[in-house]
Amino acid sequence: MALNKGSVSDLAKHEDDGVNGGAGRYRFFLALLVLLSAPLLFVVVNGFCTTGEGVASNSPSKGVLDDIAARTNNTGTINIKSKEKNNLILTWNLAGVDAAVVAISSPSQTAVSPRSGTHQMEGNYSLARRIVREEQYENQLVEMEMVQQDDDTIVKLENANMQASELVNSSILEKYSTWKKENGNKNRVSTIRLMRDQIIMARIYLSVSKKKMKQGLRQQLLVCLKRSRRALGEANVDAELHSSARKRIKEMNAVLSKARDELFDCEFVTRKLRAMLLTEEEKIRRLKRQNTFLTQLGVKGIPGGIRCLSLRLTVDYYLLPPEKRELPKSENLENPKLHHYALFTDNVLAAAVVVNSTVMNAKDSSKHVFHLVTDDLNFGAMKMWFLLNPPEEATIHVENLDELKWLNSSYCPVLRQLKSAAMREYYFKAGRSTTGSYSASSLKYRNPKYLSMLNHLRFYLPQIYPKLDKILFLDDDIVVQKDLIGLWLVDLEGKVNGAVETCVDNFHRFDKYLNFSNPHIAREFDPNACGWAYGMNIFDLKEWKKKDLTGLYHIWQNLNEERLLWKLGTLPPGLMTFYGLTYSLEKYWHVLGLGYNPNINPSDIENAAVIHYNGNRKPWMEMAITKYRPYWTKYIDYDHPYLSHCHFIK
Repeated sequence: MALNKGSVSDLAKHEDDGVNGGAGRYRFFLALLVLLSAPLLFVVVNGFCTTGEGVASNSPSKGVLDDIAARTNNTGTINIKSKEKNNLILTWNLAGVDAAVVAISSPSQTAVSPRSGTHQMEGNYSLARRIVREEQYENQLVEMEMVQQDDDTIVKLENANMQASELVNSSILEKYSTWKKENGNKNRVSTIRLMRDQIIMARIYLSVSKKKMKQGLRQQLLVCLKRSRRALGEANVDAELHSSARKRIKEMNAVLSKARDELFDCEFVTRKLRAMLLTEEEKIRRLKRQNTFLTQLGVKGIPGGIRCLSLRLTVDYYLLPPEKRELPKSENLENPKLHHYALFTDNVLAAAVVVNSTVMNAKDSSKHVFHLVTDDLNFGAMKMWFLLNPPEEATIHVENLDELKWLNSSYCPVLRQLKSAAMREYYFKAGRSTTGSYSASSLKYRNPKYLSMLNHLRFYLPQIYPKLDKILFLDDDIVVQKDLIGLWLVDLEGKVNGAVETCVDNFHRFDKYLNFSNPHIAREFDPNACGWAYGMNIFDLKEWKKKDLTGLYHIWQNLNEERLLWKLGTLPPGLMTFYGLTYSLEKYWHVLGLGYNPNINPSDIENAAVIHYNGNRKPWMEMAITKYRPYWTKYIDYDHPYLSHCHFIK
């Protein structure tokens, strides 16, 4: 090996510090010694450093330090700090929190042999590098998952038909907004997520410590767990965290590091995480069922104000002499030249809003005739309201459902089915809400409106009004905002039902409502046929009678006695009865979703002829969507003495 003169001289000079230099004879021997020992020194220096006392140091090599320091993750950079002479700490910067993860040294200063020191050092370095690589691999998986999530969301958004119903578009935008809220502001909740992750790991190590009888460590975990939960509280973003949160993170991290060193059991941790995941999923399912049940319970209930109003009106109606109980203008009821409306409801206030909004937006209210049908319980209240509050020049007629004697169980399949033991069990079976066999989605079908004949009366319009040629059917949860006279001018092109279609892409098509595994359904209908909405429908009664569509409805209703063709409701049999006989109206005639969708375009609502509060959040209920309620309340006089007495609040 060649060694230049300058190098030998420098090394000789360096090694000769503290020795009586100047003696030339020693320099030659010293240079020769350095030359011969250079390979050995190279190996020793690169392998480990030896202290003056002969103790093996645990300091990592520069290559290891560079490798560790070069690695980063999503939560911040990795730093290496030297806190003591023989103690290096590997840390992650987490949202400004310096959290120690791995100590690459032994705090003890016990002398060990160079060989054992080397093994200990290599073990610590390997542990550090393994943890870093695992973190990097996990981060790559998270990034891949997020990229996949981004791609899926983008594809869904790009596939949305921009010219289609705003009902569906709004739903998609709402889902995207939710995704954006959850995934677009990670920096605002990074500390919260860290604390929640720490709590999860603490719960796991609690189980392990109990299994391995580590009572001291278990007590430390319990204390840190309690403090972290208290600091986390109900915070949703980092700014809402308690001021002690950062301190709790450091404390928890120290205990978790200790627990990981003493208790880590990969197989047990995996089983515990899987058990926790299954438990949380079951909790979510239970809460969803409970939420659906309570929502349906709220929907089924009648607000106290409406109940009070109906009772007061009923009492006052039957106090009137018989000659004063009749509504005026009965001669208009069968005049085919006028514009006739059908409204079937037991809600007095809802009926009042439908009539008032229609009349107030009509250019000539004298041409409008309203045919109301209600049940025996609300018949007096309905008549009394319109006796006291006649709608300008319009004609009002109120009928009692129980007086339609021809509508009986021998003629009507629904009435016969509602009296069957199987149907009573389906609706009234005790304890059904607590059993797992009843899905959350099926609870909504156990609603009194499906038991009411008022809901099915729409299939008997030609029988109820035999002398009319056309009639406009309205639900009681709609508000009319424009003159509807144009609907009578629409040419239905020989079809029976004029309605607004609700399908976009795969939304609201026949396969959503009907059971296409049934051969009757699969043979007669196209699963991709477009659905439409009840709530505002113009019917050609002459064509209806020609095609005997009520008889066709009876056929389908009889086939569905066991509910094998569709679940309960009137839209599925309506889709089947008027299949191929529905004329698609322009979207602005009927805007839906105000009873469940908070993201409807305001301009669509303002430009709509009819807005529909379909869904659970009806405008007369406390659970109504607040920003949509004024469209409904503007047609109610809250200073009316009956409403004031029943404590209606705007």
